[in-house]
Amino acid sequence: MSTNFAMPSTWHNADALHVAIIMDGNGRWASSRGLPRTAGHLAGVRTVRRVVESAPQMGIGVLTLYAFSADNWRRPAEEVRTLMQLFERHLDDEIDRAHASGVRLNIIGRRDRLEPKLLRAVKRAEKATVEGSRLLLRVAIDYSSRWAIAEAVRRFPAAGHAQQHDFERELLAASNSIPGVPAVDLLIRTSGEQRLSDFLLWECAYAELHFTSVLWPDFQGSDLEEAVRDFRARERRFGALPTTSNDDPPRPIHATQGGTR
Repeated sequence: MSTNFAMPSTWHNADALHVAIIMDGNGRWASSRGLPRTAGHLAGVRTVRRVVESAPQMGIGVLTLYAFSADNWRRPAEEVRTLMQLFERHLDDEIDRAHASGVRLNIIGRRDRLEPKLLRAVKRAEKATVEGSRLLLRVAIDYSSRWAIAEAVRRFPAAGHAQQHDFERELLAASNSIPGVPAVDLLIRTSGEQRLSDFLLWECAYAELHFTSVLWPDFQGSDLEEAVRDFRARERRFGALPTTSNDDPPRPIHATQGGTR
């Protein structure tokens, strides 16, 4: 199969929720059981499958998962090598399941530092699932939001008539994301940590935050449902005044290419 594949088309399901998850706690989960860290990463892959299967039933149209940050290259070489092999194998293993379930895969982040075998697996997965419209699953590998913003600034035209949506288009392109992805509605972080860790900083400008002490390998569909239920109970004002029962809900000024939230 050829790997000369440019990601086409725009994501059009902008009315469904965009949920982003910082999948944290694999290592601690394994250590608490006397297992190597690799066992935690393998358990984390099974959690990804559970969450992906549950997400569309909860009105989630875009799911962005933080799998490997640009800073994670500083981890021990053996662990990094294992993770990269796991990503490659998981992408190939999930192509048929994703295609059958209407899931479109998009790997975001830098690609110039990925091994050729992994890069080929990325392109195979994206090409094979390009027709998926039920859920856009974006997996962030070698991702840094600050790097992506800086790269988008470098690419941004100096013309004075350029608008915010033009910059956001460049930001998505810098991250190797397909266009049309809406801003993040809900950001979830597992394992009890409460920080963004350089993840989707621009896209999370108005995101609701949900932190849970559950370690990622233990995260269930019911935990995702609880987070979404908590999100829907919140009043999102985007800088406007609180609404009354007769008011339309406010909409944010911020929007990514493809529509407002």
